[in-house]
Amino acid sequence: MILTGDRPTGKLHLGHYVGSLRRRVELQNAGDYDKMFVFMADVQALTDNADNPEKIRQNIIEVALDYLAAGLDPEKCTLFIQSQITELTELTTYLMNLVTVSRLQRNPTVKSEIQMRNFEANIPVGFLCYPVSQAADITLFKATTVPVGEDQEPMIEQTRELVRRFNTTYGEVLVEPQILLPENKAALRLPGTDGKAKMSKSLGNCIYLSDTAENVWQKVRSMYTDPDHLKVTDPGKVEGNTVFTYLDAFSTDEDFATFLPEYQNLDELKEHYRKGGLGDMKCKKLLNEVINKMLEPMRKRRLEYQQDIPEIYNMLKKGTQSARETAAQTMDEVRRAMRIDYFNDTELIKEQSERFCQAK
Repeated sequence: MILTGDRPTGKLHLGHYVGSLRRRVELQNAGDYDKMFVFMADVQALTDNADNPEKIRQNIIEVALDYLAAGLDPEKCTLFIQSQITELTELTTYLMNLVTVSRLQRNPTVKSEIQMRNFEANIPVGFLCYPVSQAADITLFKATTVPVGEDQEPMIEQTRELVRRFNTTYGEVLVEPQILLPENKAALRLPGTDGKAKMSKSLGNCIYLSDTAENVWQKVRSMYTDPDHLKVTDPGKVEGNTVFTYLDAFSTDEDFATFLPEYQNLDELKEHYRKGGLGDMKCKKLLNEVINKMLEPMRKRRLEYQQDIPEIYNMLKKGTQSARETAAQTMDEVRRAMRIDYFNDTELIKEQSERFCQAK
């Protein structure tokens, strides 16, 4: 069982694609898992956008279109909207009782996100509990595998801790998930076009899956490289050079044969750049070709899906209904384990009946 998703705070970008979206499509098509759930995490998106719900509302369809354009197939995976699964809220509440505030504050992903959003003095409770909400998402669907980027490792570990705590306290109900990282090391955490550690919508350093060819070229052309590589003849650094990080993540030997046949592969290009005599613009032109070759089929599929938006919502509604059926089954087990399934607990009713009858 696979579960994964994204916050609908904007269109998806290349960081999302290499971090998990590309892998999701591969896993979906391989058919090695019984079921695959992919969702739009609008509840989690509201933890730092509570004053602007319209932003989330508008971006549900953007993310859905990006999913479909990238190759996710609603016939092979279940696409749903998080807020429409009320069982998630219920399970989140129960899991909150099994973790301390100090443990949540130590979560490295939460700490870095708090700093990025300047929440240090005033942290919304919902945002601090983000890992608990994510644990509820994963465990409600009994996901065994979660394909995400490297930055989500602390979240998955916290989920495993909560599963162990729940199962020890109430009984073996929830499943410990395993993280599935990108196979390409360069894709573990794709930097922004400005060279900063993370590609982020809020930092404005993204290349979106829906960007036009012209937009892609504009962003690639201004991409951060080696600041000491001032002249073509200067030797250049490949490490920390965003252009080469992106080439590591996306280029293939076939791309070189098509777009830059004077080099057999990326290793030869890197060697030339390190020696000197290779300009940044030549490398950027290659990267531009590589990215646009990859994105062009997505642009075409997205345009096709855009022609029938009501059908996209209908597809999401069907996926959400299917997801609720699975969620309801797990919550029945959770309530039974916690012994709060009062109306279905015939032993409790019988026991109380006998107790009060004897009290006459």
